Amino acid sequence: MNDEQLLRYSRQIMLPSVGIEGQEKLLNAKVLIIGMGGLGSPIAMYLASAGVGHLIICDFDEVDLSNLQRQIIHTSSDRIGINKAESAKQTLEKLNPEIMITAITTQLNQQALFDQVQQVDVVIDGTDNFTARFLLNKVCVQTKTPLVSGAAIRMEGQVIVFANQGTGACYRCLYKDDANDTATTCSENGVLSPVVGIIGSIQATEAMKIIMSIGKVLESRLLLLDAYSMDWRTLTLPNDPHCPVCSSIEN
Repeated sequence: MNDEQLLRYSRQIMLPSVGIEGQEKLLNAKVLIIGMGGLGSPIAMYLASAGVGHLIICDFDEVDLSNLQRQIIHTSSDRIGINKAESAKQTLEKLNPEIMITAITTQLNQQALFDQVQQVDVVIDGTDNFTARFLLNKVCVQTKTPLVSGAAIRMEGQVIVFANQGTGACYRCLYKDDANDTATTCSENGVLSPVVGIIGSIQATEAMKIIMSIGKVLESRLLLLDAYSMDWRTLTLPNDPHCPVCSSIEN
C-alpha cells in the first residue's frame, strides 16, 4: 500500500483483527453485487469506501423517482431514467477513485452469471425476487462461492451467509419453489427506508469478514430484524438433505 492508502484506510487498519494484512486482502478482492437498489446501494457504497479493490455491480433496471426514498446511491436530478448500474458506478467512482468498478447493465442468463461468479471472492444478493435469488444461489453452490443474502420489506429484514463449501445450508434450504414474490416486494408492500440501509450494511460487513477471514460470520444463521419493535433474532438453518440444489453437490 502507498501512503495515501495507509491514510485513507487508517481507521480500519488500526483494528487488530484487520491490520495491513486485512486491508491488503480487501484491496485484492473482487466482489459481485447483484442489484443496485435499496440493499445494493449501501452494500456497494460501504465496500467501495472500505477499499474492496474490484466491485462488479449488476442491474438492468432504470432509476425511477420512487426509488430515491431508499436507493441512496442514486441522485434526483441527473440519474432518473438511466441504468442503475451506470448510475451507481458514477457515485462509487466519486467515493473512491482508486478502486475498479465494472457495471453490467444487462440481465445475466445462467451461463453469463456462472462466468461472472467464477471470477469473484464473494457474491452479494441485493435482488428483490425469488427467480433471481434461486438462480444466483444455484450458481454459487455450483462454483462453491460464498453468498451473502439479504432482504428487507415493510419494517422487517433478514441476512444470512451461505458458505457453499460442501457443508451447511443453501438458499433453497430456506425457501422452496412455491415462494411468493408478490408478498415480498417493496412495490407491493412498502418499506421504511433506513431498514434497507441496516440490512445492506450488515451484508457489507459480512462480506468484508469473509474476505479478511475474521470474526464469526452468519454462516447458515438467519439474522432477523423487526424494526417496529427493534428486536433481533438469530435462527440456525439446517441443511435440507433433500434440497434439489445443494444435496446433489459433491464436497
